Amino acid sequence: MRKLQNEELDRLDVVAFKQMAKTPVIIVLDNIRSLNNIGAVFRTADAFLIEKIYLCGITARPPHKDIHKTALGATESMDWEYAENTLELVQELKSKGCYTIAVEQAERATMLNKFELDADKTYVLVFGNEVKGVAQEVVSACDAVVEIPQFGTKHSLNISVSAGVVVWDFWVKLNAIKNLA
Repeated sequence: MRKLQNEELDRLDVVAFKQMAKTPVIIVLDNIRSLNNIGAVFRTADAFLIEKIYLCGITARPPHKDIHKTALGATESMDWEYAENTLELVQELKSKGCYTIAVEQAERATMLNKFELDADKTYVLVFGNEVKGVAQEVVSACDAVVEIPQFGTKHSLNISVSAGVVVWDFWVKLNAIKNLA
């Protein structure tokens, strides 16, 4: 096997990306401290054609060199917006018909592998602070809580890894539903 060169990958340019149909998923970053995590989430969102990213609270915003370092230009392709208050944003998105989900370890959380999706919904995935997670008031306001099953000695994943795992899972499930319809 031969590794492909970048020019062989047939990547979209920013204009074509913006015109593509998007995956009905919105990402909310609730008080993320690490600029590298923020950039990595932008890159993941770009890879799976996510609708939009909301940066909330203390979450830094582009342009910033440390976000750019991991986003590799995805801050230009992705639609994003800043919202100061995560709870108010979640309530607003719910009022617009979005199905809100905290990605967190909580009572009565549904394991990601057991969570079923509906192709007619737009999903909002809320990812929380590296130390404190998603704020309890936001967890309480969400329609559901999804937990990533973990089997080792640690009880958490890095926020950018969590976003990658959940976004990939949602992308696969939503595309499977579309192909069956």
